[in-house]
Amino acid sequence: MSKNRSRKQRGASRPFRFYIASLGCPKNTVDSNDMALLLQRAGYQPSLDPQRADVLIVNTCGFIAAARQESLDTLRDLAEQRRPHQRLIAAGCWAQRDPAALLAAVPLDAVIGTRNWPEIAALVKQTLHAPHRGGSSLQLVEDRLLRMPETVALPGYVISGRSAYLKISDGCSRGCAFCAIPAIKGPTVSRTMEAIVADARQLQELGVLEINLIAQDSTFYGHDLGLQDGLAQLLERLTAAVPRIPWIRILYAFPGFITPRLIEVIRRSSQILPYIDLPLQHAHPAVLKRMRRPHDMDEVRRTVAHLRELMPELALRTTFIVGFPGETEAEFLTLLDFVNEMRFDRVGVFTYSHEAGTPAAQLDDDVPPQVKEERREALMLSQQTISRQLNFALVGKTLPVLLEGSGDGLTVGRSYRDAPEIDGLVLIREELPPHRIVNVEITEALEYDVIGRVVAASPSA
Repeated sequence: MSKNRSRKQRGASRPFRFYIASLGCPKNTVDSNDMALLLQRAGYQPSLDPQRADVLIVNTCGFIAAARQESLDTLRDLAEQRRPHQRLIAAGCWAQRDPAALLAAVPLDAVIGTRNWPEIAALVKQTLHAPHRGGSSLQLVEDRLLRMPETVALPGYVISGRSAYLKISDGCSRGCAFCAIPAIKGPTVSRTMEAIVADARQLQELGVLEINLIAQDSTFYGHDLGLQDGLAQLLERLTAAVPRIPWIRILYAFPGFITPRLIEVIRRSSQILPYIDLPLQHAHPAVLKRMRRPHDMDEVRRTVAHLRELMPELALRTTFIVGFPGETEAEFLTLLDFVNEMRFDRVGVFTYSHEAGTPAAQLDDDVPPQVKEERREALMLSQQTISRQLNFALVGKTLPVLLEGSGDGLTVGRSYRDAPEIDGLVLIREELPPHRIVNVEITEALEYDVIGRVVAASPSA
């Protein structure tokens, strides 16, 4: 199709429109937001309807098999429905990790990886003004360090309601046997404190009430910049810079790297939520050694006990993998016993899948899929009981709750114990104006959520 015919079909005076589907983690969402801003800066208009767009972009996730399948399904759906003049581009982690697999599976016009996303506008222009590729495609996937948003004068955050995800670093310098992130994104690249603080100040001016700090490993923040206790230093800078933001939440802390200074910074600040996401992955030392993870479980127990002693209200979230190569029934039962012993507030469980290019992929995937799923269900069933008991213990207590939406006679919100999208909710049986923090007395408990009634507005509302 010629350039002139393309312009005629979409209307001579209308700018090109783009549609972005963002999949995977919040870090991908930040990148999608920045790509959208770059495209708008270049004169393109966003569209929420793929049928009305000239270019369709899917920011893919390539972390695990289920995420890749979701990416593939999304790309194929768009490919089947697209009109002749529309262009289809795959971006993000899977595009970076294995562009050849995507190009073999879907008729794409272009691919762009995680390390080249700042060139999205140039790639879109080239794609839109070129004839259909006829089996070939434009590729912008290079093996280089990640670029941070400030290098192209963009923010490193994305806002949803009165909450925001603020990226402090990306990439990973750990060597976990099962994880493909270092191969996809490379080693950790930290943003400067100045850039992060500037973003936080913008969020404060925009009326944001909650900042969620995101990184592949937040406790590694600043190591590549030569900082010691970089996360603690950053938190001190942030709380001083944005006193009107009442909630700052830390996500993705690596076991063994929660330092005494970090604990003290969290403990003494009214802004930093007593919530830590500490992905442990397993509890049997032999499995953890095969995973190339910290495996001193006595140290984990001491750390958790110390955190709970200093912060009795602490909400602790963790993640486990079941069915890792060689996991015996006895090793799984050790994990199950550990979960029942530690009584975490929140638990996520994944079944293991081989990831190409990782050290674990060289091992035999010898735990049958049915056994993996049975173990996942057993672990989640135990956690469900624990969660229900912990929620019942909240009945009669009053918690600050960020109201996020209402309808059908209900208002939905989250307490400090609930990170966006992954944890539970606080339900109120009346419709209230959202986007503010109110005090809620918990009156009922469900397995993962709680029900309450508003008793007074929080001073930070």
